[in-house]
Amino acid sequence: MADNYRRRRYLTITVLQIITIMCQALSDQPMFAEPIPNVTVPLGRDVNLPCVVENLGDYKVAWIHVGRQMLLTIHKHVVVKIPRFSVSHDNQKTWLLHINNVHEEDRGYYMCQLNTNPMMSQVGFLQVVVPPNILDSLSTESTIAVRENQNITLTCKADGYPTPKLMWKREDGQNISINRHDRVPLYDGEQLNLTRITRNEMGAYLCIATNGVPPTVSKRITVDVEFSPLIMVPNQLVGAPAGTNATIDCHTEAHPRAMSYWFLKDEMILSNEKYTTSIMENSYRTHMRLTIKNLQADDFGNYRCISKNSLGETEGSIRLYEIPKPSAAPKATEIKSSANKEGRPSTPSPAKRPTTVWPSSYNPYYTKRTERPPPPNEERVERPEQKLRGGQSTGSAYIIRWSAPQLMVVAVQYILTGPYMPPYVPQTAN
Repeated sequence: MADNYRRRRYLTITVLQIITIMCQALSDQPMFAEPIPNVTVPLGRDVNLPCVVENLGDYKVAWIHVGRQMLLTIHKHVVVKIPRFSVSHDNQKTWLLHINNVHEEDRGYYMCQLNTNPMMSQVGFLQVVVPPNILDSLSTESTIAVRENQNITLTCKADGYPTPKLMWKREDGQNISINRHDRVPLYDGEQLNLTRITRNEMGAYLCIATNGVPPTVSKRITVDVEFSPLIMVPNQLVGAPAGTNATIDCHTEAHPRAMSYWFLKDEMILSNEKYTTSIMENSYRTHMRLTIKNLQADDFGNYRCISKNSLGETEGSIRLYEIPKPSAAPKATEIKSSANKEGRPSTPSPAKRPTTVWPSSYNPYYTKRTERPPPPNEERVERPEQKLRGGQSTGSAYIIRWSAPQLMVVAVQYILTGPYMPPYVPQTAN
């Protein structure tokens, strides 16, 4: 039993010694302490790739570009004949691969390798992003001309990494007319098709390329829509008195730019002391204005505004005629109020409301005027103008109360034949 115990104890000690030796051997072997990170860098920048190795000992570190199968460095020496690559060591466990002014061909996997047996290695990816760039040689020219109502296609090409996204917009902020029914503020794609283009779609279009890598770039394409001149006359008849100034206007639209001038009968009008001409332009629109000073008899007549370009000619007609001078306005008259005896200004009494009064003894439908006594219930009113000297009266008068139908009859009769004198009809007092 004692012999068995001694043998088992010996075997246990032997296994522990073997494990310890193996651990010591493993701890002396080089190993990677950290993985190589994946790095993204814009084109033209500088970048460093780290390789962290523990227990390197007498082994060597090498950098390799996997995609191009190119050995870059061995330990502290640069093998590749590219001055943009270099290597450095911090005298501990980090080896740095330096790449200056990164190019697109530098994109790919990079391997850090140890010359152990068997070989040990790890890789990391270098992503090189490229901002967008518009290719002018493959895109539409910066200025293009097209006749009105024709079709045109604008093309824009760009490169970069990742692949750029292209979109179109108008420089003036107006919507883009894709067809007669669809209008959008932005349009995506390499090509912009404009169908039956009109003068309203003339202007600058921007092709914008973006891929998330600054800066965003754009190309400006100016579209000129050509058409023959068109003239609009706001007032074809203009009247003014002799001796005054008169101004006439014409509005024209044309592209290419048109020559614009005025004619009176068969003579061209030039700016001088008699005539003042002005032209105000806005894009393809032009406002022509002519002022004639101190109008005389020979200044009245037919004026023509003419607009002409390489595609055609058109004219508008305005007739300037004489009108009488306006009469002078009447002068205001100051009314002075009279004062009473006490020196205070007298206030005029309000006008009395007229009352229709008919003499009781007068009946226009009877040839003979007869005196009738007043009705018992009728109010008697004395008319002072009918009193004679001595206080005697020529007769009596009665107030006539009119109904609505009677007033209508009186009004119609007055319009047709003059004043209406109705017969006396006694009424009962209220």
